[in-house]
Amino acid sequence: MDHVPKHTETQLEAGRLLFARPWRFLTSVADIRQLPDIGSLEIAFAGRSNVGKSSLINALTGQKALARTSNTPGRTQMLNFFGAEGAAVTIVDMPGYGYAEAPKGMVDAWTDLIFAYLRGRPTLRRVFLLIDSRHGLKSNDLEAMQLLDKAAVVYQVVLTKADKIKPGQLDRLVVDTAKALAKRPAAHPEILVTSSEKNTGIDSLRAAIAVLVNGGAG
Repeated sequence: MDHVPKHTETQLEAGRLLFARPWRFLTSVADIRQLPDIGSLEIAFAGRSNVGKSSLINALTGQKALARTSNTPGRTQMLNFFGAEGAAVTIVDMPGYGYAEAPKGMVDAWTDLIFAYLRGRPTLRRVFLLIDSRHGLKSNDLEAMQLLDKAAVVYQVVLTKADKIKPGQLDRLVVDTAKALAKRPAAHPEILVTSSEKNTGIDSLRAAIAVLVNGGAG
């Protein structure tokens, strides 16, 4: 698949080492005024509810319940921050979008918080936008992409649950997604393909983050 990155052994090893250390939950933020002080580089994960974001963060960090510790009821509309000693990068877990039953006021508050964070965080290097391989890009994914384009924040699509569809379907999905991204000003052209359940593509995601931490374009 032409649009899927091929990382070098050096990059893969850098990614392994980056996430071999113990990661921990740092804080939750419900209001832009509560954001931690500007510090290390940040990368964020966004996606529709039930896209597999918690599972991916847990697989990425090699911990079974790291993300769930910050996703207890009451924190679902918050930005959750994770870090590790000496990692030089902070992971930001953004609240899942696409809750059909969410009140409009909650959705508006979520949008305001997210946009304020995206526009005003100089250390935010990239948003990894998770898309469920079984469904592809949905209308609320396109809305999220529009928000990211407007905020001028580089984002990269991560296909989740890739083990749930046939290889031929996955190849077509990557091509179709790449075509959609080509029209987006802030979209990174390479697509990461993952399965948290099978641990597929986790090494490539780690490598992509390590490249960013080390000052590369990814």
